[in-house]
Amino acid sequence: MTPTHTSLSLQGQAALVTGASSGIGRAMALAFGHAGADVAVNFVRDADGAEAVVQELRTMGRRAVALRADVSREGDVDAMFQRAIGALGTLHIVVCNAGLQRDAPLEQMTLEQWNTVIAVNLTGQFLCARGAVREFKRRGPQGPSAALGKIICISSVHQQIPWAGHANYAASKAGVMLLMQTMAQELAAERIRVNAIAPGAIRTPINADAWRTREAEDALLKLIPHGRVGEPDDVARAALWLASDASDYVTGATLFVDGGMALYPAFIGGG
Repeated sequence: MTPTHTSLSLQGQAALVTGASSGIGRAMALAFGHAGADVAVNFVRDADGAEAVVQELRTMGRRAVALRADVSREGDVDAMFQRAIGALGTLHIVVCNAGLQRDAPLEQMTLEQWNTVIAVNLTGQFLCARGAVREFKRRGPQGPSAALGKIICISSVHQQIPWAGHANYAASKAGVMLLMQTMAQELAAERIRVNAIAPGAIRTPINADAWRTREAEDALLKLIPHGRVGEPDDVARAALWLASDASDYVTGATLFVDGGMALYPAFIGGG
């Protein structure tokens, strides 16, 4: 076969990114905009942040809309999809990014803390993926992409690395892994691609305590063979590739964007 080089253009496509008012979600929304996509920017609290992302997308000449929705609530998710489709015409890409932490030692973790994390991080991804599939099938195969639609689940290195004091978070991300793989298996024949990104330590507001001081960052870097803390754009570039036709033969995969954090760095010296 003759090698082909497919661009990362998303021209003529529409994307929905959940949790896109800051951090990784913001970076992905802007990366999609730079690649030509119109973008629906979901948020749950930070309306100003979401509107700033929308305005930046519009300066690129993209259609963009900010949509408030709690992804753990079925009614919110259904309404979000209706409004996104109404504003952008359809959706070709859905990124299930919204997530949170409610950390506690196991014996001190409340049922509310457990349920809140599972509801947002796992059930929220199910609800958004389900909405995506329904829209992809409703629209049908016409469109600018080789795929009927693309779903990107944002997981974590903690889908495979245990994390003491974060049982709810680790369990939710391990669930995302098998949810993603099962959806990919079920939907591949219909040309719907489902993949995941597992970020490691990324420099975002949610984990600022881990890198804000020199001492904290030095401790964190012991876990990262690459020698630096990741940036939101590191994840955004991976998401852009997964959203584009350049990855058209990729489904059911988890792309670790972690500087090697999942490589058991404590064994660098031989264990």
